[in-house]
Amino acid sequence: MSYQKPLGPDVSICRERRAGPPRVGPLPGPSFSLCLEARLGVRLGLNRGSRFSLGTRGLLGVSVSVVASVCLSVRVGVSVCASIGVSHCPCLPSLLSRLHRKREGLLNTPDASPAETASLLGKGLTPASPCQPYEYGSFDNGSTVSSEAITDSMASGDASYMERSLDSVGRCRHESLSSVEEEDYDTLADIDSDKNIVRTKKYLCVSDLARKDKRVLSKKYQIYFWNIATIAVFYALPVIQLVITYQTVVNVTGNQDICYYNFLCAHPLGALSAFNNILSNVGYVMLGLLFLLIVLQREIVHKRAMMRNELAALECGIPKHFGLFYAMGTALMMEGLLSACYHVCPNYTNFQFDTSFMYMIAGLCMLKLYQKRHPDINASAYTAYACLAAVIFFSVLGVVFGKGNTIFWIVFSVIHILATMLLSTQLYYMGRWRLDSGTPRRILNVLYTDCIRQCSGPMYIDRMVLLVMGNIVNWSLAAYGLIERPNDFASYLLAIAICNLLLYFAFYIIMKLRSGERIQWMALVCILFTAVVWGFALFFFFQGLSTWQKTPAESREHNRECILLSFFDDHDIWHFLSSIAMFGSFLVLLTLDDDLDCVQRDKIFVF
Repeated sequence: MSYQKPLGPDVSICRERRAGPPRVGPLPGPSFSLCLEARLGVRLGLNRGSRFSLGTRGLLGVSVSVVASVCLSVRVGVSVCASIGVSHCPCLPSLLSRLHRKREGLLNTPDASPAETASLLGKGLTPASPCQPYEYGSFDNGSTVSSEAITDSMASGDASYMERSLDSVGRCRHESLSSVEEEDYDTLADIDSDKNIVRTKKYLCVSDLARKDKRVLSKKYQIYFWNIATIAVFYALPVIQLVITYQTVVNVTGNQDICYYNFLCAHPLGALSAFNNILSNVGYVMLGLLFLLIVLQREIVHKRAMMRNELAALECGIPKHFGLFYAMGTALMMEGLLSACYHVCPNYTNFQFDTSFMYMIAGLCMLKLYQKRHPDINASAYTAYACLAAVIFFSVLGVVFGKGNTIFWIVFSVIHILATMLLSTQLYYMGRWRLDSGTPRRILNVLYTDCIRQCSGPMYIDRMVLLVMGNIVNWSLAAYGLIERPNDFASYLLAIAICNLLLYFAFYIIMKLRSGERIQWMALVCILFTAVVWGFALFFFFQGLSTWQKTPAESREHNRECILLSFFDDHDIWHFLSSIAMFGSFLVLLTLDDDLDCVQRDKIFVF
């Protein structure tokens, strides 16, 4: 087998043709028989100003690499300038011949349309377009680059010629008529679709976070409704059975100290000792059902507009997803049912049933507020209900072990603070972060570069303000719980949920007005009406007609006479007013962004 001294480290080739596809002629030199036994892998990408690479690995472990840079420019004819750096390659002619045939197949595909052939040659690419001022890899805004410049750059060892592998992006497109896939191109259009880039922009619009298929998202959010309906059935049945057992024990034994009634206004009916306290919860059920009907009517109107391909429904306003609204209405109905169950025999153990769906209502309202501006990245139903299940689990632990147990309060406070920090990180980076073993190192790097090496402010100021305020509130509540250790753990947990909901709602209203949006009169009336009703409802709630935090005898000292129709007491009026207030709160969320129904989504800010 003959061997000749390989070519020099840099060989420059330039061929210019005025018509026909570009060609690279064979170079003089012997052929090496090892090349016939090599497995040849060709990765080729042609674009104006792009690079292609050719790599081979021999069966005997011999590695050959060829890096080529091709610049195609079409004006009158075609100018091909190639600079090839070769490192000890005795089989260069065979490789170049294969490369030549590959390019011949790309540019002379018999079935290729003129538009595709033009795209391969760089025609129709306008570097000065407003969306893409320069194509990736272009030189001097598309001007022809001489082979000497490329050769000199390669000789200097510029690392810019080491391109990424295209193996990870090559996919089969059956509809393509060309042998080159459009995914093989490095274009600036990738920036518009890469979620890691879109979601980290400093200023986001709703259109940036509403890219997923509407039908897929609608089905995703419908899961909220079906899951909460399933949870309600499995949660409510044991509760009903338990409180009936309590009532039976009271009736059989005659022990009036088991249940903490307002004995001065307790109207029995059948086996029930205080039917008036049960009947007053009917407002939750009826208003929850009414809210479901209002949401259904809105969904029907929206679907009809979508079927007519109306622009306002397709491209304007906050994306309409109604699954969370259905879940909120169902939760309101279940709150009425479980509150009635609690009042069958009100005591410390049963109070957790009264608050369980209050946690869910607060959580669903926060999720709905977040979904309005972040439809693509809102939490899934499974994640949301898993978190709410954890909250209810801690509620049960607090009822059983919370009284005066210092260890429990320390553990709960630490978990509360850690959960707040993790949620803050998730919201600030919009999910573009990961928790792994390298997280502490990345945190230290950020602290060093942004706080020690140079003092720079946060990139997302509005989000940071909300999260700082949220952390202050939650850390304060955790410190209060750790120091005071309140006996009523369920109410303490509910206070945490309500404080976070009110904080986020206030932030949403402020940012909405700050962004130049307005609140329509219907939403404004709902806000004012709801605030007034909540005020009156809380007044009656804090009257304290009975308390299971004291002995039964001490609780009876707080009992009062009926004040409405000689049948309902102060707590019953709290039931009526709070059900109206919660219904009004849901209407606020439903109508809050109606002013944006005719505003395009790329003009609606995300906050």
